Amino acid sequence: MAIITLTTDFGLKDHFVAVLKGSIYSELPDAKIVDISHDIMPFNIQECAYILSNSYNSFPKGTIHIVGVDSEETPDNKHVVALVNGHYFISANTGVIGLITSEMTPEKVVEINLPDSIANSFPVLNVFIQVACHIARGGTLEIVGKPFTELNDLREFSPRIVEDGKKIIGSVIYIDNYGNVITNIRKNLFDAYRNGRNYKLLVRNHKINQIHKAYNDFIDYSIDKNQRKSAGDLLAIFNSSEYIELAIYKSNLTTVGGASTLLGLDYRDTIMVDFE
Repeated sequence: MAIITLTTDFGLKDHFVAVLKGSIYSELPDAKIVDISHDIMPFNIQECAYILSNSYNSFPKGTIHIVGVDSEETPDNKHVVALVNGHYFISANTGVIGLITSEMTPEKVVEINLPDSIANSFPVLNVFIQVACHIARGGTLEIVGKPFTELNDLREFSPRIVEDGKKIIGSVIYIDNYGNVITNIRKNLFDAYRNGRNYKLLVRNHKINQIHKAYNDFIDYSIDKNQRKSAGDLLAIFNSSEYIELAIYKSNLTTVGGASTLLGLDYRDTIMVDFE
């Protein structure tokens, strides 16, 4: 039995997630359901893509990923299933699949067309669950839809290269549980334009001259403890997903605060790399 994952902006206060799981178990009593997240910021496609793109590859091929963010169907927002790298993604055509698959080509994409489905305000239940259970039983995509070639592409979230490669202008795409700020500037893009040059990371009125590989690299353990940098200091790292991340060392949102609050940064705010 395939694994079915759920990623939504439904939260856990209401009944929606329980209804989804109950419906799956009613169809597939032996199903394996994994919650990736139900705390996506409402309608935030970029945040959804960041979390899902950094988690789906940990699951075995054949896993079915249900995406319940901005899921109502419109003429511009068709319901689709994409087979990508051996994984199935069931979603509205919001751009989330394009963001996840930005560096690979889907093996197959179909527009969902269920003859008995009734349009309402809960398509994740009435459409996506049916399709997921069909696939989990071994069903083919051709049964639930027709070929589709018009996946939305959210290029507005890509970093911009300006001044003949002297600057990279990025933006905030995610703020994690620690208040750490994740940008859309990846290490491979940074390395491609650096060419051995010195650089500054410009954030509000702050300048950061070094991007570390890990949080503890920020500390110089060769000097006396009283002279070392400590909790509450600002740093930058390439995080485990190889994005530039801004953090407050050993941040705690209830005490020293997080990078997002202390720097006044929010989703889509600008971050700049300046090569010297």
